[in-house]
Amino acid sequence: MRFLRDLRPAALEMAPPVSAILVLLAGIMLLVSGATPSDPERFQWLVNILPLWLIEVSHFLSSILGLVLVLLSFGLRRRLDAAWGASVGVLVVGALLALLKGFNWEQTTAQVLVCALLLPFHAAFPRTSRLTRMEITPGWMASAFACVAGAAILGWWQFHHADYSDTLWWKVIGDADANRSIRAWAGAAILLLAVGLWRLVATPATPPVVGDHDPDFERVRTILAHAEDAEPSANLALLGDKRFLFSQSGNSFLMFGVRGRSWIALGAPVGLRSERTELLWRFRELADAHAARAGLYAIGPDLLPEVVELGFAIQKTGESATVPLEHFSLQGRRREVLRRNWRKAGETGAHFEVLSHEQVEAEMEELRRISDVWLTHHAGGDKKFSMGGFEERYVAEFPCAVVRVDGRIAAFATIWTTADHSSFSMDLMRYSDEAPKNIMDYLFVEMLHWGREQGYVAFEFGMAPLAGLEDRPLAPIMSRVGNLLFERGEDLYNFRGVRRYKDKYDPVWQPRYIAAPGKWTIPILLADVGLLSSGGVSGLTKRPKKDEGAAQGSGLPAAA
Repeated sequence: MRFLRDLRPAALEMAPPVSAILVLLAGIMLLVSGATPSDPERFQWLVNILPLWLIEVSHFLSSILGLVLVLLSFGLRRRLDAAWGASVGVLVVGALLALLKGFNWEQTTAQVLVCALLLPFHAAFPRTSRLTRMEITPGWMASAFACVAGAAILGWWQFHHADYSDTLWWKVIGDADANRSIRAWAGAAILLLAVGLWRLVATPATPPVVGDHDPDFERVRTILAHAEDAEPSANLALLGDKRFLFSQSGNSFLMFGVRGRSWIALGAPVGLRSERTELLWRFRELADAHAARAGLYAIGPDLLPEVVELGFAIQKTGESATVPLEHFSLQGRRREVLRRNWRKAGETGAHFEVLSHEQVEAEMEELRRISDVWLTHHAGGDKKFSMGGFEERYVAEFPCAVVRVDGRIAAFATIWTTADHSSFSMDLMRYSDEAPKNIMDYLFVEMLHWGREQGYVAFEFGMAPLAGLEDRPLAPIMSRVGNLLFERGEDLYNFRGVRRYKDKYDPVWQPRYIAAPGKWTIPILLADVGLLSSGGVSGLTKRPKKDEGAAQGSGLPAAA
């Protein structure tokens, strides 16, 4: 008995793929049986004791259930609890129908055996997603179509080569079998077509988005206000487009976005460091229960030990820049260009100040005007998910650094702060057409001085995508492709320009990663991150307009 108990974990691990294969074979058996002639002697005996309509209905439904079992095998492979329950039920009904349609006791025995093998392994199917939410991929649809088409071809071959000329009674039975086969195949084909059409419009089950009117939104604000070691980008939780997973204590959360089957967590869990690992495991288990692919995006090196414990594959996506504030100054030869840009902007009458939340609301119309003008020079519109957009409610959540020229706001940047003053950063950065040249250099330098006065340790300058990826013969293929894009992809994005601009501030560069359960799901997750951030395919495919005047006036690369 102890030996059997020791084998149970291995059996539960093997149960989903083995069950899927057995149920798939059972489904194919029913499809083939419906497409081929019945045994004449058994059929005649059954006609003598049962009404013909019951036999016809049983034959038709048996083929339908065969296709259902083929589709359910995909759900069993994904360990869906509902697929396990439905498979047991369909196998029982299919076993009964096999007796009614032609006394096929062999098929009944086979289905009863498969059902008996499934029953002890309910625990191997923990995912709670409903069957109506089960995603059927194009590959699965092609497999199901191949099963139906193969059964139809086999039936056509059987009837085409059968010789019914010896006896008129045999010919009649053959004709009836042919009609019965055509009806069964047509029913299965129509069901498959209906499933395919449903697949085009159905979406997987997802947790709801927590908007600013949701009671949980206040919990998010509270956690951000008391978080230990939170990054400034954690303030994207207030954007209103995220889902949240809260810790049992309610003192931590993990924010994530959903696109299709991709559940993508943005950054590390926020709140208590002691609750990070548990939140990450719960996130993976929740995604697994919904048959979704989990991913962690824009994570730093400090989270890698927990990610390794999750069993995730890791891929570097770029580097983020951090400017230590204690020793930052404009002195020295390396800062000559930055010092000159800052001084020239000041000579034009530029004046820096930081607006409080209340002052931001009072200046909202002017900030909106500048943002609208800025957007006319930058294709794609406001961003989401991994970047903030100009929404008045969201902008009012933060203090705002502004540069005034002749009393009017010429440029602004919303400021992300952290509860422990470990670092701060900027989110939206926008300027008007009338802004002096190199206005953003002036704004950044003044922000760095302000942050040091406020007691912040560092300034997070944001990420340089694809920076620092290796192009070595033994490097991962995705790193080598990313390096090629970084070096040669200026038509797509100003990768090198962004890196050069931030280098003026002598930052400390730290790697950023994306993590996923499988290495080859990472490109899918990266594509979904782009779609989430850009608001869909239309936003992602819009290329930035080359606006040299705007780029020169800001001192910032246009793509940045």
